[in-house]
Amino acid sequence: EPVDVVYIEDSPDGRISMNCRARANPPATYRLQAGPDEHYSLVGGNLVITNPIQKKHAGTYVCVAKNIYGTVISKEARVKFGFLGEFPDEERDPVYVKEGQGAVLLCVPPKAWPQEVTYRWIYNEFPVFLNTDRRRFVSQKTGNLYIAKVEAQDAGNYSCFVSSPVLGKSVFSKFIPLIPLPPDDGEERKYPADIRVKFPDTTAMLASNITLECFALGNPIPHIVWRKVDATDLPANHEISESGAVLHLFNVQYEDVGFYECEAINTKGKDWHKACDSHCVFPAAPEWAETINNTMKDIGSEHTMRCVASGKPFPFILFFGSSTRELKFSSLTFADSGMYQCIAENYWGIKYANAELRVIACAPTFEFNPVKKQLLGAKDGRVVIECKPRAAPRPRFTWTKGKELLYNSSRISIMFDGSLEILNATKNDEGVYTCFAENDRGKANSSGYLTITEATSITVAPEDTEAKVGDEVILKCEASYDPMLDITFIWAIDFRVIDFNSEWQQYERVMNEDGVGDLKILNAQIWHEGRYTCTAQTVVDSDTAYCDLKVVGVPGPPGVIRVEEIGDTWVKLWWTKGAEHNSPILYYTIQTRHYWALYEDDWRNASTSPTVLDGSMERAEVTDLYPWMEYQFRIIATNEYGSGEASIPSLKIKTWDAPPVVSPTNLAGYGGRNGEIIITWTPVEPWYFYGKKFGYIVAFKPHDAYDWWYETISDPETRRHVHRDTYFIPTEEDFQVREFQVKIKSFNVKGDGPYTLTKVIYYPRDGKNFALALVWWLPVVDTGTGLQQYIEGYQVRYWRKYDDPEPGANRIFVSASVNQTRLENMLPDSHYLIEVRAYNGAGLGPPGEMCEMFTKRPHPPRMWRYISWTGKWLYVWWDHIQYDWFGNISFPLYYKVCKVFVLTLLIRVKTSFSHLSYSDNRIAEYLPCVSSSARSCSESQATSMGRSTSLDAQKNHYIKIKVFTHFTYFSITFLCV
Repeated sequence: EPVDVVYIEDSPDGRISMNCRARANPPATYRLQAGPDEHYSLVGGNLVITNPIQKKHAGTYVCVAKNIYGTVISKEARVKFGFLGEFPDEERDPVYVKEGQGAVLLCVPPKAWPQEVTYRWIYNEFPVFLNTDRRRFVSQKTGNLYIAKVEAQDAGNYSCFVSSPVLGKSVFSKFIPLIPLPPDDGEERKYPADIRVKFPDTTAMLASNITLECFALGNPIPHIVWRKVDATDLPANHEISESGAVLHLFNVQYEDVGFYECEAINTKGKDWHKACDSHCVFPAAPEWAETINNTMKDIGSEHTMRCVASGKPFPFILFFGSSTRELKFSSLTFADSGMYQCIAENYWGIKYANAELRVIACAPTFEFNPVKKQLLGAKDGRVVIECKPRAAPRPRFTWTKGKELLYNSSRISIMFDGSLEILNATKNDEGVYTCFAENDRGKANSSGYLTITEATSITVAPEDTEAKVGDEVILKCEASYDPMLDITFIWAIDFRVIDFNSEWQQYERVMNEDGVGDLKILNAQIWHEGRYTCTAQTVVDSDTAYCDLKVVGVPGPPGVIRVEEIGDTWVKLWWTKGAEHNSPILYYTIQTRHYWALYEDDWRNASTSPTVLDGSMERAEVTDLYPWMEYQFRIIATNEYGSGEASIPSLKIKTWDAPPVVSPTNLAGYGGRNGEIIITWTPVEPWYFYGKKFGYIVAFKPHDAYDWWYETISDPETRRHVHRDTYFIPTEEDFQVREFQVKIKSFNVKGDGPYTLTKVIYYPRDGKNFALALVWWLPVVDTGTGLQQYIEGYQVRYWRKYDDPEPGANRIFVSASVNQTRLENMLPDSHYLIEVRAYNGAGLGPPGEMCEMFTKRPHPPRMWRYISWTGKWLYVWWDHIQYDWFGNISFPLYYKVCKVFVLTLLIRVKTSFSHLSYSDNRIAEYLPCVSSSARSCSESQATSMGRSTSLDAQKNHYIKIKVFTHFTYFSITFLCV
């Protein structure tokens, strides 16, 4: 058969070839149904067109083959001239779009043939092509470029690139500048999904492929979901591509007809589009429902040749050389022999059927189909003895039993095709039967012996049964039969014969003795339900009985779930009812799984409104959800036999955002060094964020202050905040513990959450909190190269991971014979990084594996209290430190009391300040300071004052003495009265 040809005008061959070949004996001759033309030439059945001209040679061609027995024609083939036009030379206008909004760049492609072209977009320069994703889509129907949400990085020049795979040619348009503009208020505006690429009502041929496109603009980027309305799933022959924007249906069938819907959804809203309703049908090229075949018929007989074809629209049918769709012959002659061709045609195609009619004449003969020599019949049954000789014209038939000529009666009759029928057969019907056939060209006969056997009868029939899913079911079936015959039992379900070889894991035959053919269902399931038929069969006859099996069990999964409305803590769901499996559904259970679920199957029962969802419901509201959380939903149906399988999870959706209501927990803190206030807390779990840009606001103040200080923490995973007061300088007067009040709350873009209860923390006088750590490592080993002898020692570096710059890390050097050292001056409740390097005269080697450690929190400060001085004893008391069972605070080993001896203190109240004497020989220097305020003495003032200072006897004075020892310094303040 010839095929369609697309000719490219600048083809190097300069010719078109179309092939045609017919099977014929004698060989066929071919001809072209066209006028004389020097461009045409026939080579056998092949047509060659040299230097074709579009206006003259484009069109439809048919191949005609002929010999002395008849003429046939081929299907039509078209010659078309291919082309791909050029884009116009006009410059394209720039497109201005605000960031966060959608954009559409129009391709406006030139005309082309064939129309099957592909579209891509060039970005800035050839051959850099734009990659499509969830945010960007190129329609292969129009060529337009769609950007769901424009970003700053999209700025550039775009060109539509059109390619014809048939022609091997491509063209591209002028560049279109895309210029993103910043949002008005500095923040992108969110807007709901808006479908811009919509597939139309689609018409396609049966067994063809369909492509449907659907794409939406929106911020956030919408998610696309496809479904077939009134069906649980899409057809099995589907495929989704282009990040969900394209649905392909392959080899479409009539059951694929219906509504197809695409849904675009984001957190701000959703949009739907559907097309091709239940009344739309796929058109189809003609297909033969009844066609002609090669036939041999008797001379003088009647014969009808008919062609019946299906198609949409209904095809036009006729026989070649005739204007009718049916040929009738009342009395065939030899002249009627020959080739016949039937043609069916509609808008979508043309179909041909060829057949040979051969008219014959011959005397009867049983050479090819004699009467069977051994014939069997069942007692009280119907017996048919066939008689089918070859004869033309049709012969006359007569039958004999032995020498007795048989005639038609109520029990015995000779059928039209020559067969002999005996009803209610008995033993008396046994004997030799002979069939005689005769026509005008001769006669013949053939004989066989009939034996009557006992009838086959089912004695124990299967009974109607009800079973639960998982039960073992046995359906009884027993029969009586003639012992000289073999019997077999055939089981069928809903008239489909059970193949025990392929379905042995579901069914098993139980044949313990002759005449028993029970059926065992090993593990009854819902699909085993139906009408079971048992047939007891011998070569002579059979008997049949049936029963109905009803299988009850848990419900099937509900159908597709659709999210109809979305709120901040609720959504409204709609679903379709699943199979009840012979027991009504009592109630439904809705389950949820959110983004932070630990496992794929971490589903939890949801709160609903109403609380109980009875089996008649198909809509419900799910409540008590987390705002701004991605969720999926599934539904489980329950009847009296239990809960069934869960439905297919719904599309992922995100609830709307809302102000937070949860604040951090375990708020605590302590004083650091150099005026640091360290505040710690346990962060809020992610599912309590309730919105984007989640963070914390820390508020703190000294106990006696009026105004709060506020710090904003933008990282929701932050666990601590260090406040460094640059104006705070520890002095000798900071003897008492300073008290701070701290509170913290959460916030997001929708607002602030509540503050925690106010927590009191303390800042001790001593600004230094030291922690120690012992670190050890495996030394560099001898590799056999003598490398180890060149190692002079190791360098240990350690620094706080988030708070200290790495170049300023603490360094300790130890010799090569040491593989451990103590790290000092580490801050408590800090995250440290530690690394070790070997070194020699050439420098430092590479670091080993970096170690991370956490120092524990210090003990909460305890204020000691002065009780009394007896002249000999100074009594002091303090609070015990509570043990931390969780190991967050280091364990106290013992308490140490430091003593200072002050032996003599002489003061002349009215005239002068005398002197102090000490017996502690460790004192290197003392610096007295006298002032009317305990906090107004500075070190420089104290140094300038002598060992005696005049005091005003009418006022109170404070004397501060700073004493230095080899270990530390301390200050004591006295009030002079």
